[in-house]
Amino acid sequence: MASMNLREQALRLMRLVATASCRCPAHSQNFSPVPRLSSAAKDHVEPECAFEVANSSIRYGEGVTREVGMDFENRRLEKVCVITDQKLVTLPPVKEAIESLETNKIKYELFDKVRIEPTDSSFKAAIDFAKQGNFDSFLAIGGGSVIDTAKAANLYLCHPENDFLDFVNAPVGKGMPIDKPLKPLIAIPTTAGTGSETTGVAIFDYEPMNAKTGIANRAIRPTLGIVDPLHTLHMSERLTANSGYDVLCHAIESYTAIPYQKRGPRPLNPNMRPAYQGSNPVSDVWSKHALGIVAKYLKRSIKDASDLEARSNMHLASVYAGVGFGNAGVHLCHGMSYPISGLVKSYKAKDYGVDHPLVPHGLSVIMTSPAVFRFTAPSCPERHLEAAQILGADISNAKLADAGLLLSDTLRDFMYSTGVDNGLAALGYNSEDIPALVKGTLPQHRVTKLAPAGAPGEEDLARLFEDSMTLY
Repeated sequence: MASMNLREQALRLMRLVATASCRCPAHSQNFSPVPRLSSAAKDHVEPECAFEVANSSIRYGEGVTREVGMDFENRRLEKVCVITDQKLVTLPPVKEAIESLETNKIKYELFDKVRIEPTDSSFKAAIDFAKQGNFDSFLAIGGGSVIDTAKAANLYLCHPENDFLDFVNAPVGKGMPIDKPLKPLIAIPTTAGTGSETTGVAIFDYEPMNAKTGIANRAIRPTLGIVDPLHTLHMSERLTANSGYDVLCHAIESYTAIPYQKRGPRPLNPNMRPAYQGSNPVSDVWSKHALGIVAKYLKRSIKDASDLEARSNMHLASVYAGVGFGNAGVHLCHGMSYPISGLVKSYKAKDYGVDHPLVPHGLSVIMTSPAVFRFTAPSCPERHLEAAQILGADISNAKLADAGLLLSDTLRDFMYSTGVDNGLAALGYNSEDIPALVKGTLPQHRVTKLAPAGAPGEEDLARLFEDSMTLY
């Protein structure tokens, strides 16, 4: 009897801990279908002990774009919504994909109004187009902005009764589960950065808040990613650089994220386990390998647009890092990047050909990385030292206490040598903007709580932004 009372007390305590510690979107996101739980299951509260790896099928090879029409024919699909942007629509990647559809007699309609760094308004424009077309499938040809827009169009085409914010991450939206199957989506990435062809995440600027948020659910990830390295030869210098910085941060953030066992508690049903689960042995392999490729090939890929070896390897690194962070998650560099992009004043990125202020995603992410990893290093110094070593630092005489400063300095040198602007001040920000930047970061629980020491408070965030105003 005494042992039974102790067991009941332990279960009650675990339930209380679970209730108190697991209300953030990163840890409580539901996935379809919504499970029905028995009373016994409700009492089964345990620490997290598992992780799940899920990603899109990937086909890689020079010239594989010409196969995409056959992919739709093989699936007996008849009408494709092709999504791209107004610059890419004139370039070979889109032309080759359209030719393949026409050769295989696949009907299609083209939406080319994707906004680089999409907003809720640009997402809604694509959603409206999709709802009018009676499509049975989607083809996205472009970078992360295009692929994420296609994910949103597919989602809301299949859920016409839902409001836009229903599936947007809490606390901005409701973070509702996705309980209907979506249409097949094939993604052809033309940049080497976001890894969006592998993930169930769609990011956008939410205009009412002037900050980025997104939709995160395995259900929206592409059915197939067709990775054709020839497309990277059309990337401009700064697009190549900024895309590569995104790969770099995906790799380090996912490798240094909170371990999956500490994310907990264990969900009541495996369908409730989030996509971003914390670092784990499988994601670690992909993330470290991606980082090694970045160290070897990113500078070459920026310097020489015709260097197919370098650009092909960066395209693969984007996929590798996508598998890594798509299952482990990212943390502070990404969480802090969303208001950096969303609150942009007048900065216009070079080589992007846009007529509106724009801080590209990869640039907004890398800006805070020296400060962020100096801050997070004490929580897992071994991993920070290893990241510094992969990027070329000599750690032979380094102590664990040196990890943060060593990785920070290594990143700063890497950024300087590849032409990164000199901090947030160069993007038009100053100390007076810090409260707004902090305010825009605080709702990003889905990623910030994956930091190895947990989500930082307002004072810590303010200090990180202040430390990122100038870099060199």
